[in-house]
Formats: sequence, structure tokens, C-alpha cells
Amino acid sequence: MEALLEKIIKDCAPYKTLGRPASYIPELANGDINDLGIYVTCSDGQSFMAGDALKPFTIQSIVKPILLLLCLMDNGPDLVRDKIGVEATGKPFDAINVTEGSLSSSHLNPMVNMGAILMCTMIKGRDSGERFSRLLELTRLLADNPSVELDQKVYLSEKQTGSKNRALAYLLKTYGMIDGDVEEILDCYFKACSIKVTCKDLANIAFTFANRGRHPLSDKRLFPAEYAHFVNAVLVTCGMYDGSGDFAVKVGVPAKSGVGGGIMAVSPTKMGIGIFSPGLDSKGNSIAGIKVLEQLSKEMYLSIF
Repeated sequence: MEALLEKIIKDCAPYKTLGRPASYIPELANGDINDLGIYVTCSDGQSFMAGDALKPFTIQSIVKPILLLLCLMDNGPDLVRDKIGVEATGKPFDAINVTEGSLSSSHLNPMVNMGAILMCTMIKGRDSGERFSRLLELTRLLADNPSVELDQKVYLSEKQTGSKNRALAYLLKTYGMIDGDVEEILDCYFKACSIKVTCKDLANIAFTFANRGRHPLSDKRLFPAEYAHFVNAVLVTCGMYDGSGDFAVKVGVPAKSGVGGGIMAVSPTKMGIGIFSPGLDSKGNSIAGIKVLEQLSKEMYLSIF
């Protein structure tokens, strides 16, 4: 497996420089487009890596499946379905013009920014600090890494330049979909996106979803299997932004990307995959990262279709 991963990293290296790091968040613009790494956690307990698999980066939108899981754990699937839709929007992840009429839950899904901001209000806690702390602890548990922490510089950069997300939050408030202070809600969201991880962390998190809620090493149940089914289904239809359909055809596994350059992919019952390469396409997905996943999926027949 390690030889295969090394070959794939080498084959996909030319794609690293075809994209650019996210520039609308100043700290992310400093990303090195020469970085490319992969980590795989397998069902037999073995793990493999190649390239820059242990280099830290911020989780960004890959936190959304974890947010969704925590919302399911706190509220149950019925209430989550009542508050947030599951259909693909067909629009960019930060789109404001999701509907020409009144905004409703059916216009959102958990993998776009507006849906994630709404989910931040559904996490149980006295305030945004406690809600974020619970999210961080769950991330550490799933990653099997107690040292996962907040990247303070990226958090402050997100907070200072987050005008678009503020607009989305106020739109939600206008239609009565969130209560409370918008800045406090957004503080939880900005911190959530600024959690620092590695490909190894993402692979371990992905494997808990691949393993239907069980820990990758101990096999201890961390959450109900039905929640893994819920999250994986949403990842297939919405996880790769408005490029999800094309990704499903070419790769065919539940996955979530982030504008930090990460991709988390779930191969049900087989493996969890974490990839990092900060050069993005116009949709906000890692160009080299998708190529790596595409090649790995073909070599190992990972597609669920």
C-alpha cells in the first residue's frame, strides 16, 4: 500500500501548481502549493502514508461533517432534518442567492456555510465557548489525537475578514432560523473552521464514519451507526460543494473538502482517507487532492457505485 501511495503522490505532483491557495482568508493565502500528502487508515488496523501527510493545516469546511454528527448526537435525526435540508444546492458553498423567495430549511444543507452556521446554534452549551469546546473534544476523540487544537492566527484572520459569513448569518436571522447574538454564533463557526489537523487526523475521523461509528483501533462505539449513515449520505450528495456530482462519477466515495486544501474521504467498511494539497480550483476543492483520490479509487475499486 505504501508503495502505491508513493506512486500516486508522484504521479499527481504536476497538479499541485495548477491551483492557488484560498486568498480571501489572508492566513490561508500563505499555503505552500508544493505540499501534497495522503494518509490511509484501514479496517485491519494498519495505516499508511506518503508525502506531507503529517503537516498541519486548518480543517475549514471539513469540520461540517463533525458539526453534523454533534448535532445528531445532541438533537436526534428528526429535529436535524426539520431544521436543515439535505439536498444539494447546486450553488457555491457561500452563496447568498439560494432562493428568490423566503428562505427555509429546504434551501440549505449541512455542507454549505449557511447550514453550518445554523448547526452551530444547535450544539448544546451555555455559550459559544462551551459549544466550541464540545466540538473540539469530539474532533479530538474521532481523530484519536488529544493534541488537536485551534489555530489562533487563522481564527483571527477568519473573524476579521468574514463579512460574507456575517451576511449569511444575518440572512438566517432575518427569516427567524437562528436566535441569539450573530457575532457569538459566528465566533463558534470561525473557531470550528480554524481547528488544526493533519492528514492522519482526517483519515482517523473518516474511518469512524467508514466503520459505522466505531473507533479505528479499539473498535469501541463512539456514536450510533445510523448517524454514520446519515453523514455519509449527505457527503455523497453535498460534500464536494457544487462539484459533488462530478466527484461522485470520477471517485465515487463520500468525501468533504475544505478551502485549507484538505479532503476527508470515507470508503465504507474499508478505510478512511486524509489528503492535503492547498492549490484549489474555482469551486474551492484541492486539484491535486482530487486527482490523488481519483487514482486511488481506480486502483483499489473504492467507488460505492
